[in-house]
Amino acid sequence: MRPPTPTASRRADAFTLLEVMVVMLILTLLLVGLSVPLAAQVSMRRHEETRRLLDEAREAVLGFAALHSRLPCPATAASRGEESFATGGSATDGNCAAFHDGFLPAATLGLSPLDDEGFARDGWATAANRLRYAVFGDGRVIGGVANPLTRAGGMQQATLAALGDASGYLVVCNSGAAANASGCGPAANQLTRRAAFVLLSLGSNAPAIPPAGADERRNIDGDGVFVSRDAAMGPGNEFDDLVAWVPVNVLAGRLIAAGRLP
Repeated sequence: MRPPTPTASRRADAFTLLEVMVVMLILTLLLVGLSVPLAAQVSMRRHEETRRLLDEAREAVLGFAALHSRLPCPATAASRGEESFATGGSATDGNCAAFHDGFLPAATLGLSPLDDEGFARDGWATAANRLRYAVFGDGRVIGGVANPLTRAGGMQQATLAALGDASGYLVVCNSGAAANASGCGPAANQLTRRAAFVLLSLGSNAPAIPPAGADERRNIDGDGVFVSRDAAMGPGNEFDDLVAWVPVNVLAGRLIAAGRLP
């Protein structure tokens, strides 16, 4: 047999290189095609985990209320996951350091796992993803009692009738377009005006400070009005916050069942 000519050898090498390039292109396309569903699955798992954590936090706050006849104050950045009262404040007067823009007092509630500073994080688990918590109060008076929900025995002192008739609890809107410090604007924008407390995850884009979306900014501006709506990532309309809340009548029902009310 004759040995292959140099020309035939070069053709064989070129053909082999072409085959390798085609295989690499196919593998790249396959990996790109797989990466998108994988990213979506990871995002979905984090979303579901966050919903689970919010549900767990909700029950922990209600359990605290059943034991102590009051809601806990939010934690502050410096309180290491413990509820934080204003200077000179305590459970006796229910005067919290931050009623509307604090964090879940996960250490006080006995939740786990916690980060190194005692805070619970959502499914995205960055330092910016600490679960947030707001509670009705801020000096508001019902039935002659200031801060009745965070004051020890405050709900009993205010009476069920006064709690049921009162207005001005925390507000949750389904759009921030017309929302302001006092409410949601049109009634169609209102999800509730009677939230005793609100739990909040800032979602996957939490590290963006200030948040990119106007509705996301509404959720951390500290005025007791929050937005909960479908996720969207369009420029200027970004929103991936997860919001949960408990109406005052549900809180009262839990305390009645625990024998703390009336």
